[in-house]
Amino acid sequence: MNATSTDTVRVQAHYETVKRLGHWTTARDFELRARRGSTVLDLRSPRIPDGDIEVRIDLDHAMLKLLVPDDAVIDHWDLEWLGRGRVKDAAGTAVETPGRRIHLTGRISHGEVRVNRAGVAVLSAMFSREFVDDVRRAHKEGGTPTVADPAHEA
Repeated sequence: MNATSTDTVRVQAHYETVKRLGHWTTARDFELRARRGSTVLDLRSPRIPDGDIEVRIDLDHAMLKLLVPDDAVIDHWDLEWLGRGRVKDAAGTAVETPGRRIHLTGRISHGEVRVNRAGVAVLSAMFSREFVDDVRRAHKEGGTPTVADPAHEA
């Protein structure tokens, strides 16, 4: 599924796990709706144009994992919380950096957002079926796998 930079990409995960890894989009605007499921969005691709990224979230007893570049700033001021939940960003920076800003807006009811950067993001992508498929494709075509680290070009 490829989308242009002006499109809004919609992702739904109802009672399932949905993963969008590697070079899966060039959009900067996302809508995510999940109910008792989990979603992984990889926002590390250099094919995503420069500028802010907006992710509109509607989570109900669900989890969103964001794979982001090391210098990304996560802005979750506009999230509405109903019940328990939080944004887990263990490696996040306490000071503003000149990196990409990712705005999280919307509503979370008993859910959480996990932010993975650097090696943790690479490992998270590698432990997926999509990575195995990407390695097989790269081996057949003689290229380089891109799911583990989309910024790494051959």
